[in-house]
Amino acid sequence: MSAQIPSEITDWFAGRGWRVRRHQSEMLEASDKGQHALLVADTGAGKTLAGFLPTLADFTPTRLAGESPPDGLRTLYVSPLKALAHDVQRNLLTPVEEMGLPIRIETRSGDTPSDRKKRQRTKPPHVLLTTPESLSLLLSYPDSLEMFRGLKRVVIDEVHAFATGKRGDLLALALTRLQAIAPDMQRAALSATVADPEAFRAWLAPWGDIDAVELVDGEKGAEPQVEILLPDEERVPWGGHAGRWAIPQLYEEIRKNNTTLVFTNTRFLAEFIFQLLWDINDDNLPIGIHHGSLAKEARRKVEGAMARGELRALVCTASLDLGVDWGDIDCVVQMGAPKGSSRLLQRIGRANHRLDQPSRAILVPGNRFEFLEATAAKDAVDEGQRDGEEFRDGGLDVLAQHIMACACAGPFQEDELLAEIRSTLSYAWVEEEQFRRVLGFVENGGYALRAYDKFKRIVRDKQGVWRLTHPEHAARHRMNAGIIVDSEMLTVRFRNGRNLGKVEERFAATLSPGDTFFFAGLSLEVEQLKDMDVVVRAAKQSATIPSYGGQRLPITTHLAGRVREMLVDRAGWNRFPDDVREWLEVQDWRSQMPGPGMLLVETFPHAKKHYAVYYTFEGWNANQSLGMLITRRMEDRGLFPGGFVANDYSLAVWGLKPVDDPAPLLSPDILAHEFVEWVQESHLLRRAFREVAVISGLVERQHPGKRKTGKQVTFSTDLIYDVLRKYEPDHVLLEAAWADARARMTDVGRLGDLLERSERELVHVELDRVSPLAVPVMTMIGREAVPQGAVDDELLLEAETLAGEAMRIEDIEPIED
Repeated sequence: MSAQIPSEITDWFAGRGWRVRRHQSEMLEASDKGQHALLVADTGAGKTLAGFLPTLADFTPTRLAGESPPDGLRTLYVSPLKALAHDVQRNLLTPVEEMGLPIRIETRSGDTPSDRKKRQRTKPPHVLLTTPESLSLLLSYPDSLEMFRGLKRVVIDEVHAFATGKRGDLLALALTRLQAIAPDMQRAALSATVADPEAFRAWLAPWGDIDAVELVDGEKGAEPQVEILLPDEERVPWGGHAGRWAIPQLYEEIRKNNTTLVFTNTRFLAEFIFQLLWDINDDNLPIGIHHGSLAKEARRKVEGAMARGELRALVCTASLDLGVDWGDIDCVVQMGAPKGSSRLLQRIGRANHRLDQPSRAILVPGNRFEFLEATAAKDAVDEGQRDGEEFRDGGLDVLAQHIMACACAGPFQEDELLAEIRSTLSYAWVEEEQFRRVLGFVENGGYALRAYDKFKRIVRDKQGVWRLTHPEHAARHRMNAGIIVDSEMLTVRFRNGRNLGKVEERFAATLSPGDTFFFAGLSLEVEQLKDMDVVVRAAKQSATIPSYGGQRLPITTHLAGRVREMLVDRAGWNRFPDDVREWLEVQDWRSQMPGPGMLLVETFPHAKKHYAVYYTFEGWNANQSLGMLITRRMEDRGLFPGGFVANDYSLAVWGLKPVDDPAPLLSPDILAHEFVEWVQESHLLRRAFREVAVISGLVERQHPGKRKTGKQVTFSTDLIYDVLRKYEPDHVLLEAAWADARARMTDVGRLGDLLERSERELVHVELDRVSPLAVPVMTMIGREAVPQGAVDDELLLEAETLAGEAMRIEDIEPIED
């Protein structure tokens, strides 16, 4: 097996005291056989090097055998994060330089200077590290045919992180284009946390030919060491999400370690936790912060400091989830619930990042349900169980963007492009009629919009060939193409021009000169709001932190099932802290436990209102949707609903009249009637339409020399939305918006399953007061509009009051012997 590996490579490994691992050798074997490959290996197993091994081998003197090294682009590396591409470049240059291989390696992303981008198209490096969006833009240039003609392989790193979403759709379409340009191109995908390798093999394979993709299992590494942090007095909080109670213990952990990586689930929490740590940093330890809204310069500075071992701790978000190789991290901390075992495993792997050394992680639950979730995640990691999102049909808005990119690259034949598109699993379902609808939209915007010249982007000539109506459409496409549609952002900068990062327009609209807020680890005072900038200066103190409207991560179905099983595993409660065990025991005595196969609904009076708590375990998004639908039905039945709050585990709804029978409120026909009406009336469909309109190119965010504000984009999309709803309700973008609103924004699949099960699994328990299990969600009432973490102290006080009522046991009758 090792005989196939050039001696230059084996000697380099040996010189560092390493050996070529079995999976690395098998990746080279697969490439030599002309096979595509999917590598699933633990973090620290040398996955990235395994993916690049065929490229390195091609440039060794052994394989060149006296020939000159090949010119042009040979290997394309695609990653979900710009930080990951830069980290890989840093680590890949070492073996290339030490082996003396004649390989040029460069990165390309939105941060790459325009002159370098232009040069890369005419004189590309041998290896180009990029993202799905930058690759799609490259393919929109006429010279892309020449640039990619000699491409031998594409390496897709951390494939689990984006293959199942719209970025995966874009990449799948880019792979079909690359395969058409370079038919012998090989595909390789890498991941540590793929739950269903067969599904990923099918996604990776051209024409879904799973046999063309070899599955390579990595060598097993040391088992991770995961612990759950408890308060010093061993009382797990009832409410709150930030885990601020743990800050003193977390700081002591940072003091003990060389480097600690602290993960949070949101950008707000990253800033919040960083501020709390800095407030007690009496030793002036170098602690940094990293998230996607910080300026590029700030992120690069922190990444460099971490690579050099200059930081004792770094507070971050998913911006550093994937693949970043900092080998001297002692410990990873997860603040709040991990939401999935694969996500937790990925984050744990950032510690030590070596296959033969155990990674150490600490989970910090914010409340008692999060303690159960953390325990479930720890058990799953201990058992090697992974979870993840399932594949779904590719988005029509992404398909429209890809068709436009192809037209920018040059004229195309309709049937040839359709065949190319259908060769990927994501779009194998597209029939000719559906394709013509999308093509018609790209041509002129559709029936209701075709009278406007601005929407006439492509035209078919007499020979049946499609081409651009005007070259300017190519420039406009490249300025606006992309998949990630964030809320409109304003730049935060000092008067001298130093850029700190971006905050959402929604937050900036609440600011006035003199207001203060905490951002990028600094207390700032607003001097003025100018165009798309928030001009600031340093301030002494601030309590306000920008919040961002990003989508919440719901608990995975796998973890939710494990938590349900814990609730009915009474023998297993002995391993829990005393207060958690008592919480479950009193719940078990006073009500019921919502175990597998049961939808528990508790109703009780509280504070002169009537409450119903639905224990769904279907995630925040699904519970939010269910709350809106249930309150509509309550209103129709004269129950005078007052409102609702939701978390991942349960939904609390209150009104002026009691819910005597919850079954009619949960009947499945709610999705056929009320759901459609509610979505059409709510902001959900309009927001989904805004996203698909931007992705598909219908509405442009940027024009030469100027950028539309978020309000302008919203106004444009709302106007078109109303026109299409009235005159062309079957428009392809309305169909795409419905798919988004149903599948992604409301988790309607989980909601539908829940409602269908409710007919046979519903258990209704009427109580005289709040139950112990209801306390965590009840503490959220009146707080749902406040950013997470900002009101933890108040929540704890309120929780103790509710808990006293829920846990009162003076009326428990003694059990007779």
